[in-house]
Amino acid sequence: MRRIRILAAIAVVVIAAIAVGTWIIRGPGPLDFSGGPKVALADYRGTKPSGVPAALEKAGLIERGEYLARAADCMVCHTSQGGKEYTGGLGFKLPFGTLYSTNITPDKETGIGNYSDQDFLNAVQRGKRHDGAMLYPAMPYPSYTYMSDEDVLAVKAYLFSLPPVRAAAPENTLSFPFNQRWAMLFWSTVFNPDTRFTPDTSKSPEWNRGAYLVEALAHCGECHTPRNLAFALDNRKKFAGAVTAGWRAFNISSAKSTGVGGWKDEDLAAYLSSGHAPGRGAASGPMGEAVDHSLSKMTPEDIRAIVAYLRSVPPTPSLDLPATTAPPAPASHKQGITADARGKMVFEGACVSCHGWSGESGISPMATLTGAWAVNDPAATNVAQIVISGTKRHTPDDALSMPAFGNAYTDDEIAAVANYVTARFGTKGSKLTANDVAELRKQTAQ
Repeated sequence: MRRIRILAAIAVVVIAAIAVGTWIIRGPGPLDFSGGPKVALADYRGTKPSGVPAALEKAGLIERGEYLARAADCMVCHTSQGGKEYTGGLGFKLPFGTLYSTNITPDKETGIGNYSDQDFLNAVQRGKRHDGAMLYPAMPYPSYTYMSDEDVLAVKAYLFSLPPVRAAAPENTLSFPFNQRWAMLFWSTVFNPDTRFTPDTSKSPEWNRGAYLVEALAHCGECHTPRNLAFALDNRKKFAGAVTAGWRAFNISSAKSTGVGGWKDEDLAAYLSSGHAPGRGAASGPMGEAVDHSLSKMTPEDIRAIVAYLRSVPPTPSLDLPATTAPPAPASHKQGITADARGKMVFEGACVSCHGWSGESGISPMATLTGAWAVNDPAATNVAQIVISGTKRHTPDDALSMPAFGNAYTDDEIAAVANYVTARFGTKGSKLTANDVAELRKQTAQ
């Protein structure tokens, strides 16, 4: 009897330790900071925060689904470079292998044509495939779980309206133990709350709409929030910025110096809807894609709601970023800091005609470097990636895009020009090496 009591006591201690450890690792939810009372969507008395904006309320199911699919940015992740939209095959390079997105056209053999409504809800909200296997969280179901059933099924209706395309995704190349898909069941149990969005009755309808867009549909935290040891979002540092797929997603908390707390509402709205704000730089890489294919397709009132919500996110300063951005550099190449002669030579040959020696472009405001986060980042992550990959913006004006120079210059030359750019136009010069650039190339999605 005594032995049974001892074993029971040990079991209780172990269970308690596991529970405490899980709570510590999981941390707060994305909306816990708001602190106000929550109610179910059906019980909310204000303007419904889910669904489509007022201008589309009378639109058909497929049109509403298209708006929501764009807001959720489905196409970008499910389209490979040069491939047909929504047919998958885009590779995500991870430290432990490459993961490929799947075909989400209604093809019955290689796509989602056999998915019932419940199958689709399970995949989007719970990360569970039609065959019962678990999805990897590169599919952001821990964010999509906050979407309402109605919105998820509207997205399904839109996807099922597309022509079915036979396109099987390449096999993932994940190393052990990350190739054990069954283990994702345990990960999902801990880190996916499997719950729908609940409005905060102490906040305005605009705030709640913004919260729904940011946390559920646009899943901004998936890139802008650091991850913990289990690769789940660490909301103790909510929106503090992170490096994702080889690009730095900057701080979008309300921190005044290193976040967006010091931005004017109209500048933040302009950046979200067009990818550019005066004195703030231009969006590039994954953020540029998010603007072009998702945020720019949203209505002005939805953009304003996003801004209102971002204003409320507690400030989390980025200690590795300068508190202020550098002013314009001298107009003459003979003045100013020259951190690397090779970098200056590359800049003069490939960059100065668009960006200018002062960093103030005479061609397009989009090409102005002064004030841009990228050149004021001492790590120079995005500067190097922009040189390697170009901006790849999909805008009506081709002049807004920058060509890729990854094949034209060596890793050593790209490191040199990145170091020159951050020293001349930023507050602190970077010290990239050829090895750093080679590593950045490896992390870029294909």
